[in-house]
Amino acid sequence: MNKSTLKSGIRGDSEDDNEDDLPSPEELLRSDFLSSDFDASNYLSSLCDRHQSLEDLQSDLRERSQFLSQELIDLVNYNYERFLSLGSDLNGGEEQLEDVRVGLLGFKSGVMDVRGKVKTKKDELERLLIEKIKIRRQISLGRKLLEVDVRLEELEGNLVVVSPVQNAIGSVESGTRGQFHDKYTEDELTTNCEIPDINLEKLSCLVKDYRSLESLMADVGINHPYIKAQQTRMIRNKKYILTNLSKEIHQTKVSKDKSRLLELLGIYRELGAAGEVISILQEFDRRG
Repeated sequence: MNKSTLKSGIRGDSEDDNEDDLPSPEELLRSDFLSSDFDASNYLSSLCDRHQSLEDLQSDLRERSQFLSQELIDLVNYNYERFLSLGSDLNGGEEQLEDVRVGLLGFKSGVMDVRGKVKTKKDELERLLIEKIKIRRQISLGRKLLEVDVRLEELEGNLVVVSPVQNAIGSVESGTRGQFHDKYTEDELTTNCEIPDINLEKLSCLVKDYRSLESLMADVGINHPYIKAQQTRMIRNKKYILTNLSKEIHQTKVSKDKSRLLELLGIYRELGAAGEVISILQEFDRRG
């Protein structure tokens, strides 16, 4: 054996040993072929680093193709069998559809019946709510009217507005007392009722009570029959307050107490009768 033959034999044994030492190529993944942007050329280019001969790669791809073809055939056969059995499954389907249609009509009728009952209940509830609101308003109005009556009685009591007829029948109802009030004029009131001396603080409180009562009556409504019936009493009470204020104005002018006069002017303004005091002062100056 010559040297070249020996070297060739040694080189061949070395190459065989190197090929045996190479790692086995990984199995081609099925997911690689399922990508939406799969491209055969790019995929084959990515396999350049596989330690596998071209013949082995072609063999793997052929096996993969055969497997996919068989899987596709099985899938078609399965769906074809189900399609063929569809005719037998639909046998008598018209009767079943009719049953379903009848059931749906019955369900629709039931829904319409329930809807009608719900609408009836809703209308009844709305009517009851409206009635409840009306009752609440009537209750509120009744309370306000009762408050007007009570506060009017208190104001008259504080003003000492008591007629001779009322003295004789102290147990008469408040509505009847109002009727008796209407029979007497301011002159009779001044004649029969002694006007007591009232300090300015008391006068101011009476004016506030009167104005508050006016506001309450306006809240009820000046056109309400009961409020209209009490206007005569309210006018009498205001005249009584003005009579006392006029008396105090004259006394203050005589005493020349300017601070007291300013307080009286404030009370007149609070009563809404600022014009009254001007005419009183002018008349007093003419007499002086």
